Amino acid sequence: MSLSQALAANGSRRGLRYGNVARCALAVLAAHAAAASAQTAPAPAFRVTFKEAIDRAIEKNPNVAAAASGILAAEGLIRQARAGTLTHVTSDITWTNLNRGVEFDGATVTPRSQVTASVTAGQPILAGAAWARRAQAADTKNVAELNVANTKRQVAFATADAFLTIITQRRLVEANLRALEVARAHFDLATELERQGMGSRLNALRAQQQVSTDEGLVEIARLGVYRAQEALGVLIAVDGPVDASDVPDFPAPPIADQAAPLLLLRTDLKLFAAEEQTAARIVRDSSKDYWPTIDALFSPAATFPAQFFLPANSWRFLLLGNVPIFDSGQRAGTRIQREAAVEEARANLAGATTRAGAEVRAAREAVASGERTLATARAVADEARQILSITNISFRAGAATNIEVIDAERVSRDADMAVAVAEDTLRRAKLELLNALGRFP
Repeated sequence: MSLSQALAANGSRRGLRYGNVARCALAVLAAHAAAASAQTAPAPAFRVTFKEAIDRAIEKNPNVAAAASGILAAEGLIRQARAGTLTHVTSDITWTNLNRGVEFDGATVTPRSQVTASVTAGQPILAGAAWARRAQAADTKNVAELNVANTKRQVAFATADAFLTIITQRRLVEANLRALEVARAHFDLATELERQGMGSRLNALRAQQQVSTDEGLVEIARLGVYRAQEALGVLIAVDGPVDASDVPDFPAPPIADQAAPLLLLRTDLKLFAAEEQTAARIVRDSSKDYWPTIDALFSPAATFPAQFFLPANSWRFLLLGNVPIFDSGQRAGTRIQREAAVEEARANLAGATTRAGAEVRAAREAVASGERTLATARAVADEARQILSITNISFRAGAATNIEVIDAERVSRDADMAVAVAEDTLRRAKLELLNALGRFP
Protein backbone atom coordinates (compact mmCIF):
# COMPACT_ATOMS: atom_id res chain seq x y z
CA MET A 1 0.00 0.00 0.00
CA SER A 2 1.32 3.45 -0.89
CA LEU A 3 1.52 6.34 1.57
CA SER A 4 -1.42 8.16 -0.07
CA GLN A 5 -3.56 5.01 0.05
CA ALA A 6 -2.73 4.50 3.71
CA LEU A 7 -3.69 8.09 4.52
CA ALA A 8 -6.91 7.83 2.54
CA ALA A 9 -7.88 4.63 4.33
CA ASN A 10 -7.13 6.15 7.70
CA GLY A 11 -9.04 9.31 6.81
CA SER A 12 -12.12 7.53 5.53
CA ARG A 13 -12.20 5.18 8.50
CA ARG A 14 -11.78 7.77 11.22
CA GLY A 15 -12.52 11.11 9.63
CA LEU A 16 -9.32 12.60 11.00
CA ARG A 17 -8.72 16.31 10.88
CA TYR A 18 -5.71 17.75 9.08
CA GLY A 19 -3.48 17.76 12.18
CA ASN A 20 -4.24 14.16 12.92
CA VAL A 21 -3.62 13.20 9.30
CA ALA A 22 -0.22 14.88 9.51
CA ARG A 23 0.69 12.94 12.62
CA CYS A 24 -0.50 9.71 11.05
CA ALA A 25 1.59 10.51 7.97
CA LEU A 26 4.65 10.88 10.16
CA ALA A 27 4.01 7.46 11.69
CA VAL A 28 3.54 5.83 8.28
CA LEU A 29 6.69 7.51 6.98
CA ALA A 30 8.62 6.22 9.97
CA ALA A 31 7.33 2.70 9.33
CA HIS A 32 8.31 2.88 5.64
CA ALA A 33 11.74 4.26 6.57
CA ALA A 34 12.28 1.41 9.03
CA ALA A 35 11.29 -1.15 6.41
CA ALA A 36 13.60 0.46 3.83
CA SER A 37 16.47 0.51 6.30
CA ALA A 38 15.96 -3.17 7.08
CA GLN A 39 16.01 -3.99 3.37
CA THR A 40 19.41 -2.33 2.87
CA ALA A 41 21.19 -5.14 4.77
CA PRO A 42 22.32 -7.96 2.44
CA ALA A 43 20.24 -11.10 2.68
CA PRO A 44 22.04 -14.11 4.23
CA ALA A 45 23.85 -16.29 1.71
CA PHE A 46 22.11 -19.36 3.09
CA ARG A 47 20.84 -20.87 6.32
CA VAL A 48 22.60 -23.60 8.25
CA THR A 49 21.72 -25.80 11.17
CA PHE A 50 23.86 -25.78 14.28
CA LYS A 51 25.55 -29.07 13.38
CA GLU A 52 26.18 -27.95 9.81
CA ALA A 53 27.77 -24.73 11.07
CA ILE A 54 30.10 -26.57 13.46
CA ASP A 55 31.11 -29.19 10.87
CA ARG A 56 31.77 -26.59 8.18
CA ALA A 57 33.78 -24.38 10.55
CA ILE A 58 36.00 -27.29 11.55
CA GLU A 59 36.50 -28.24 7.91
CA LYS A 60 36.81 -24.84 6.23
CA ASN A 61 38.03 -22.32 8.82
CA PRO A 62 41.45 -20.88 7.84
CA ASN A 63 42.74 -21.10 11.41
CA VAL A 64 42.34 -24.88 11.32
CA ALA A 65 44.16 -25.05 8.00
CA ALA A 66 46.98 -22.91 9.40
CA ALA A 67 47.29 -25.19 12.43
CA ALA A 68 47.28 -28.27 10.17
CA SER A 69 50.34 -26.89 8.36
CA GLY A 70 52.24 -27.48 11.60
CA ILE A 71 51.72 -31.23 11.14
CA LEU A 72 53.36 -31.03 7.72
CA ALA A 73 56.27 -29.12 9.19
CA ALA A 74 56.63 -31.75 11.92
CA GLU A 75 56.65 -34.53 9.33
CA GLY A 76 59.47 -32.71 7.58
CA LEU A 77 61.42 -32.58 10.86
CA ILE A 78 60.86 -36.32 11.35
CA ARG A 79 62.26 -37.06 7.90
CA GLN A 80 65.26 -34.85 8.52
CA ALA A 81 65.95 -36.47 11.88
CA ARG A 82 65.53 -39.97 10.44
CA ALA A 83 67.89 -39.14 7.59
CA GLY A 84 70.62 -38.33 10.12
CA THR A 85 70.57 -41.96 11.34
CA LEU A 86 70.46 -43.70 7.94
CA THR A 87 72.90 -44.35 5.11
CA HIS A 88 73.88 -41.41 2.95
CA VAL A 89 75.66 -41.51 -0.39
CA THR A 90 77.60 -38.69 -2.06
CA SER A 91 79.67 -38.47 -5.22
CA ASP A 92 82.54 -36.21 -6.30
CA ILE A 93 84.03 -35.52 -9.72
CA THR A 94 87.30 -33.59 -9.96
CA TRP A 95 88.97 -32.39 -13.14
CA THR A 96 92.56 -31.23 -12.73
CA ASN A 97 94.47 -29.34 -15.43
CA LEU A 98 98.16 -28.50 -14.73
CA ASN A 99 100.40 -26.10 -16.62
CA ARG A 100 102.50 -29.16 -17.59
CA GLY A 101 102.63 -32.83 -16.72
CA VAL A 102 105.40 -34.55 -14.76
CA GLU A 103 107.42 -37.29 -16.44
CA PHE A 104 110.21 -39.51 -15.15
CA ASP A 105 112.39 -41.69 -17.32
CA GLY A 106 109.93 -41.46 -20.18
CA ALA A 107 106.90 -42.41 -18.03
CA THR A 108 104.11 -40.00 -17.04
CA VAL A 109 104.08 -39.59 -13.28
CA THR A 110 101.41 -36.85 -13.12
CA PRO A 111 99.29 -36.24 -16.22
CA ARG A 112 98.67 -32.67 -17.25
CA SER A 113 94.87 -33.27 -17.42
CA GLN A 114 93.21 -35.76 -15.13
CA VAL A 115 89.63 -36.67 -14.07
CA THR A 116 88.90 -38.35 -10.73
CA ALA A 117 85.44 -39.68 -9.76
CA SER A 118 84.50 -41.13 -6.38
CA VAL A 119 81.40 -42.33 -4.52
CA THR A 120 81.20 -42.26 -0.73
CA ALA A 121 78.63 -44.23 1.27
CA GLY A 122 78.40 -43.46 4.97
CA GLN A 123 76.46 -45.12 7.76
CA PRO A 124 76.29 -43.83 11.35
CA ILE A 125 77.08 -46.64 13.77
CA LEU A 126 76.94 -44.71 17.04
CA ALA A 127 74.99 -41.42 16.94
CA GLY A 128 73.21 -40.81 20.23
CA ALA A 129 72.29 -37.16 19.55
CA ALA A 130 70.87 -38.02 16.11
CA TRP A 131 68.78 -40.84 17.56
CA ALA A 132 67.45 -38.46 20.21
CA ARG A 133 66.47 -35.86 17.60
CA ARG A 134 64.49 -38.54 15.77
CA ALA A 135 62.37 -39.26 18.86
CA GLN A 136 62.02 -35.54 19.60
CA ALA A 137 60.72 -34.92 16.08
CA ALA A 138 58.02 -37.56 16.64
CA ASP A 139 57.00 -35.72 19.83
CA THR A 140 56.83 -32.48 17.84
CA LYS A 141 54.38 -34.07 15.41
CA ASN A 142 52.21 -35.24 18.31
CA VAL A 143 52.16 -31.69 19.68
CA ALA A 144 51.19 -30.35 16.23
CA GLU A 145 48.30 -32.81 15.99
CA LEU A 146 47.04 -31.83 19.44
CA ASN A 147 47.32 -28.17 18.46
CA VAL A 148 45.08 -28.84 15.47
CA ALA A 149 42.54 -30.56 17.71
CA ASN A 150 42.61 -27.65 20.16
CA THR A 151 42.23 -25.13 17.32
CA LYS A 152 39.19 -27.02 16.07
CA ARG A 153 37.74 -26.87 19.57
CA GLN A 154 38.27 -23.12 19.76
CA VAL A 155 36.81 -22.52 16.30
CA ALA A 156 33.80 -24.71 17.08
CA PHE A 157 33.13 -22.82 20.30
CA ALA A 158 33.40 -19.44 18.52
CA THR A 159 31.03 -20.70 15.83
CA ALA A 160 28.53 -21.87 18.45
CA ASP A 161 28.75 -18.49 20.16
CA ALA A 162 28.00 -16.64 16.90
CA PHE A 163 25.15 -19.04 16.16
CA LEU A 164 23.58 -18.44 19.57
CA THR A 165 24.06 -14.69 19.19
CA ILE A 166 21.95 -14.77 16.02
CA ILE A 167 19.17 -16.54 17.90
CA THR A 168 19.32 -14.06 20.78
CA GLN A 169 19.35 -11.00 18.55
CA ARG A 170 16.45 -12.42 16.56
CA ARG A 171 14.48 -12.82 19.79
CA LEU A 172 15.21 -9.20 20.63
CA VAL A 173 13.91 -8.17 17.22
CA GLU A 174 10.71 -10.11 17.84
CA ALA A 175 10.27 -8.56 21.30
CA ASN A 176 10.81 -5.06 19.93
CA LEU A 177 8.40 -5.70 17.06
CA ARG A 178 5.72 -6.80 19.52
CA ALA A 179 6.35 -3.66 21.55
CA LEU A 180 6.18 -1.58 18.37
CA GLU A 181 2.86 -3.16 17.42
CA VAL A 182 1.40 -2.33 20.84
CA ALA A 183 2.81 1.20 20.66
CA ARG A 184 1.22 1.79 17.25
CA ALA A 185 -2.14 0.53 18.50
CA HIS A 186 -1.87 2.89 21.44
CA PHE A 187 -0.94 5.75 19.10
CA ASP A 188 -4.01 5.04 16.96
CA LEU A 189 -6.22 5.02 20.05
CA ALA A 190 -4.72 8.24 21.43
CA THR A 191 -5.22 9.94 18.07
CA GLU A 192 -8.83 8.76 17.87
CA LEU A 193 -9.55 10.00 21.41
CA GLU A 194 -8.04 13.38 20.54
CA ARG A 195 -10.28 13.56 17.47
CA GLN A 196 -13.32 12.84 19.61
CA GLY A 197 -12.29 15.47 22.14
CA MET A 198 -11.74 12.89 24.86
CA GLY A 199 -7.93 12.98 24.74
CA SER A 200 -5.16 15.53 24.45
CA ARG A 201 -2.48 16.32 21.93
CA LEU A 202 0.12 15.59 24.65
CA ASN A 203 -1.10 12.01 24.95
CA ALA A 204 -0.91 11.57 21.17
CA LEU A 205 2.63 12.98 21.04
CA ARG A 206 3.75 10.70 23.88
CA ALA A 207 2.30 7.71 22.05
CA GLN A 208 4.00 8.79 18.83
CA GLN A 209 7.30 9.22 20.72
CA GLN A 210 7.02 5.65 22.00
CA VAL A 211 6.44 4.40 18.45
CA SER A 212 9.58 6.17 17.25
CA THR A 213 11.58 4.79 20.18
CA ASP A 214 10.45 1.23 19.48
CA GLU A 215 11.26 1.61 15.78
CA GLY A 216 14.80 2.65 16.71
CA LEU A 217 15.17 -0.36 19.00
CA VAL A 218 13.96 -2.66 16.20
CA GLU A 219 16.65 -1.28 13.89
CA ILE A 220 19.35 -1.72 16.53
CA ALA A 221 18.30 -5.34 17.12
CA ARG A 222 18.21 -6.04 13.37
CA LEU A 223 21.72 -4.66 13.04
CA GLY A 224 22.79 -7.00 15.84
CA VAL A 225 21.32 -9.94 13.90
CA TYR A 226 23.19 -8.91 10.76
CA ARG A 227 26.51 -8.53 12.56
CA ALA A 228 26.14 -11.96 14.14
CA GLN A 229 25.29 -13.43 10.73
CA GLU A 230 28.44 -11.88 9.27
CA ALA A 231 30.51 -13.27 12.14
CA LEU A 232 29.09 -16.73 11.52
CA GLY A 233 29.88 -16.41 7.82
CA VAL A 234 33.51 -15.58 8.58
CA LEU A 235 33.84 -18.56 10.93
CA ILE A 236 32.46 -21.07 8.43
CA ALA A 237 34.42 -19.50 5.52
CA VAL A 238 31.46 -18.04 3.60
CA ASP A 239 31.75 -14.68 1.85
CA GLY A 240 28.56 -13.17 3.22
CA PRO A 241 26.13 -13.35 6.14
CA VAL A 242 24.81 -16.76 7.17
CA ASP A 243 21.59 -17.27 9.11
CA ALA A 244 20.79 -19.85 11.80
CA SER A 245 17.97 -22.23 10.89
CA ASP A 246 17.41 -24.03 14.19
CA VAL A 247 17.73 -23.62 17.93
CA PRO A 248 20.24 -26.11 19.40
CA ASP A 249 19.60 -27.95 22.61
CA PHE A 250 22.49 -28.68 24.97
CA PRO A 251 21.54 -31.43 27.40
CA ALA A 252 23.51 -31.46 30.63
CA PRO A 253 26.17 -34.21 30.60
CA PRO A 254 25.67 -37.14 32.97
CA ILE A 255 27.25 -36.96 36.41
CA ALA A 256 29.61 -39.81 35.47
CA ASP A 257 30.95 -37.80 32.54
CA GLN A 258 31.39 -34.73 34.73
CA ALA A 259 33.58 -36.76 37.10
CA ALA A 260 35.99 -37.88 34.34
CA PRO A 261 39.54 -36.42 34.52
CA LEU A 262 39.74 -33.26 32.44
CA LEU A 263 43.25 -34.16 31.25
CA LEU A 264 41.75 -37.08 29.31
CA LEU A 265 39.08 -34.98 27.60
CA ARG A 266 40.19 -31.38 27.08
CA THR A 267 42.38 -30.80 24.06
CA ASP A 268 44.10 -27.76 25.57
CA LEU A 269 45.22 -29.75 28.62
CA LYS A 270 46.39 -32.57 26.37
CA LEU A 271 48.39 -30.03 24.38
CA PHE A 272 50.05 -28.53 27.46
CA ALA A 273 50.83 -32.02 28.79
CA ALA A 274 52.38 -33.05 25.47
CA GLU A 275 54.50 -29.89 25.40
CA GLU A 276 55.76 -30.67 28.90
CA GLN A 277 56.59 -34.28 27.95
CA THR A 278 58.41 -33.11 24.83
CA ALA A 279 60.48 -30.60 26.77
CA ALA A 280 61.27 -33.20 29.46
CA ARG A 281 62.46 -35.67 26.81
CA ILE A 282 64.80 -33.07 25.34
CA VAL A 283 66.32 -32.52 28.80
CA ARG A 284 66.80 -36.25 29.30
CA ASP A 285 68.44 -36.52 25.91
CA SER A 286 70.94 -33.81 26.78
CA SER A 287 73.35 -36.48 28.08
CA LYS A 288 73.59 -37.92 24.57
CA ASP A 289 75.34 -34.74 23.45
CA TYR A 290 78.40 -36.10 25.32
CA TRP A 291 78.36 -39.46 23.55
CA PRO A 292 81.07 -40.22 20.98
CA THR A 293 80.01 -40.71 17.37
CA ILE A 294 81.23 -43.40 15.00
CA ASP A 295 80.64 -43.39 11.23
CA ALA A 296 81.53 -46.05 8.69
CA LEU A 297 82.59 -44.81 5.22
CA PHE A 298 83.12 -46.77 2.01
CA SER A 299 84.48 -44.84 -0.96
CA PRO A 300 85.41 -46.37 -4.37
CA ALA A 301 87.26 -44.05 -6.79
CA ALA A 302 88.40 -44.05 -10.44
CA THR A 303 91.13 -41.88 -12.01
CA PHE A 304 91.74 -41.29 -15.74
CA PRO A 305 94.43 -41.31 -16.89
CA ALA A 306 95.98 -43.17 -13.97
CA GLN A 307 99.03 -41.80 -12.20
CA PHE A 308 102.29 -43.69 -12.12
CA PHE A 309 102.13 -44.47 -8.41
CA LEU A 310 98.35 -44.84 -8.07
CA PRO A 311 96.03 -47.40 -9.66
CA ALA A 312 93.21 -46.32 -11.95
CA ASN A 313 90.58 -47.89 -9.70
CA SER A 314 90.69 -48.04 -5.91
CA TRP A 315 88.45 -48.07 -2.79
CA ARG A 316 88.71 -47.15 0.86
CA PHE A 317 86.84 -48.22 4.01
CA LEU A 318 87.08 -45.98 7.05
CA LEU A 319 85.75 -45.90 10.61
CA LEU A 320 85.62 -42.30 11.83
CA GLY A 321 85.20 -41.63 15.53
CA ASN A 322 84.61 -38.32 17.25
CA VAL A 323 84.89 -37.89 21.01
CA PRO A 324 83.76 -34.55 22.52
CA ILE A 325 86.14 -33.53 25.28
CA PHE A 326 85.80 -29.83 26.07
CA ASP A 327 83.44 -27.22 24.62
CA SER A 328 83.81 -24.33 27.10
CA GLY A 329 80.34 -24.91 28.60
CA GLN A 330 78.27 -24.79 25.41
CA ARG A 331 76.40 -28.04 26.08
CA ALA A 332 75.90 -27.15 29.75
CA GLY A 333 74.32 -23.83 28.72
CA THR A 334 72.08 -25.63 26.25
CA ARG A 335 70.88 -27.98 28.99
CA ILE A 336 70.00 -25.02 31.26
CA GLN A 337 67.87 -23.54 28.49
CA ARG A 338 66.11 -26.86 28.01
CA GLU A 339 65.41 -27.16 31.73
CA ALA A 340 63.91 -23.66 31.69
CA ALA A 341 61.62 -24.75 28.85
CA VAL A 342 60.48 -27.72 30.98
CA GLU A 343 59.67 -25.45 33.92
CA GLU A 344 57.70 -23.12 31.66
CA ALA A 345 55.72 -26.00 30.14
CA ARG A 346 55.04 -27.43 33.61
CA ALA A 347 53.79 -24.04 34.85
CA ASN A 348 51.55 -23.66 31.78
CA LEU A 349 50.03 -27.09 32.41
CA ALA A 350 49.45 -26.37 36.10
CA GLY A 351 47.82 -23.02 35.35
CA ALA A 352 45.63 -24.47 32.61
CA THR A 353 44.53 -27.31 34.88
CA THR A 354 43.54 -24.87 37.62
CA ARG A 355 41.63 -22.69 35.15
CA ALA A 356 39.87 -25.74 33.69
CA GLY A 357 38.64 -26.81 37.12
CA ALA A 358 37.40 -23.29 37.82
CA GLU A 359 35.65 -23.16 34.44
CA VAL A 360 33.81 -26.40 35.17
CA ARG A 361 32.65 -25.25 38.60
CA ALA A 362 31.62 -21.82 37.29
CA ALA A 363 29.76 -23.37 34.35
CA ARG A 364 27.84 -25.72 36.63
CA GLU A 365 26.80 -22.83 38.85
CA ALA A 366 25.90 -20.77 35.77
CA VAL A 367 23.59 -23.53 34.53
CA ALA A 368 21.83 -23.76 37.90
CA SER A 369 21.55 -19.98 38.17
CA GLY A 370 20.37 -19.68 34.57
CA GLU A 371 17.55 -22.13 35.15
CA ARG A 372 16.34 -20.16 38.17
CA THR A 373 16.68 -16.84 36.36
CA LEU A 374 14.74 -18.08 33.33
CA ALA A 375 11.86 -19.30 35.47
CA THR A 376 11.67 -15.93 37.20
CA ALA A 377 11.93 -13.98 33.92
CA ARG A 378 9.10 -15.96 32.34
CA ALA A 379 6.88 -15.32 35.33
CA VAL A 380 7.69 -11.60 35.24
CA ALA A 381 7.01 -11.40 31.49
CA ASP A 382 3.64 -13.11 31.89
CA GLU A 383 2.71 -10.71 34.66
CA ALA A 384 3.89 -7.73 32.62
CA ARG A 385 1.72 -8.76 29.66
CA GLN A 386 -1.30 -9.06 31.94
CA ILE A 387 -0.59 -5.63 33.44
CA LEU A 388 -0.29 -4.13 29.95
CA SER A 389 -3.60 -5.65 28.87
CA ILE A 390 -5.36 -4.39 31.99
CA THR A 391 -3.79 -0.92 31.65
CA ASN A 392 -4.93 -0.63 28.02
CA ILE A 393 -8.48 -1.60 29.01
CA SER A 394 -8.38 0.91 31.87
CA PHE A 395 -7.10 3.64 29.55
CA ARG A 396 -9.97 3.05 27.13
CA ALA A 397 -12.36 3.31 30.06
CA GLY A 398 -10.67 6.46 31.30
CA ALA A 399 -9.37 4.85 34.49
CA ALA A 400 -5.67 5.03 33.52
CA THR A 401 -3.44 7.74 32.12
CA ASN A 402 -1.37 7.81 28.98
CA ILE A 403 1.81 7.71 31.07
CA GLU A 404 0.69 4.49 32.73
CA VAL A 405 0.07 2.85 29.34
CA ILE A 406 3.47 3.86 28.01
CA ASP A 407 5.15 2.68 31.18
CA ALA A 408 3.33 -0.67 30.99
CA GLU A 409 4.40 -1.07 27.35
CA ARG A 410 8.02 -0.39 28.27
CA VAL A 411 7.94 -2.82 31.19
CA SER A 412 6.35 -5.55 29.06
CA ARG A 413 8.93 -5.10 26.32
CA ASP A 414 11.77 -5.17 28.81
CA ALA A 415 10.33 -8.31 30.41
CA ASP A 416 10.12 -10.08 27.04
CA MET A 417 13.70 -9.10 26.33
CA ALA A 418 14.73 -10.37 29.75
CA VAL A 419 13.22 -13.76 28.87
CA ALA A 420 15.19 -13.86 25.61
CA VAL A 421 18.37 -12.91 27.43
CA ALA A 422 17.73 -15.49 30.17
CA GLU A 423 17.13 -18.25 27.62
CA ASP A 424 20.31 -17.30 25.79
CA THR A 425 22.24 -17.13 29.06
CA LEU A 426 21.10 -20.63 30.05
CA ARG A 427 21.86 -21.99 26.58
CA ARG A 428 25.33 -20.47 26.67
CA ALA A 429 25.91 -21.77 30.20
CA LYS A 430 25.14 -25.31 29.05
CA LEU A 431 27.45 -24.87 26.07
CA GLU A 432 30.22 -23.55 28.32
CA LEU A 433 29.77 -26.52 30.65
CA LEU A 434 30.13 -28.97 27.78
CA ASN A 435 33.15 -27.03 26.52
CA ALA A 436 34.74 -26.90 29.99
CA LEU A 437 34.28 -30.67 30.36
CA GLY A 438 35.87 -31.31 26.97
CA ARG A 439 32.55 -32.65 25.58
CA PHE A 440 32.21 -30.05 22.81
CA PRO A 441 32.25 -30.37 19.90
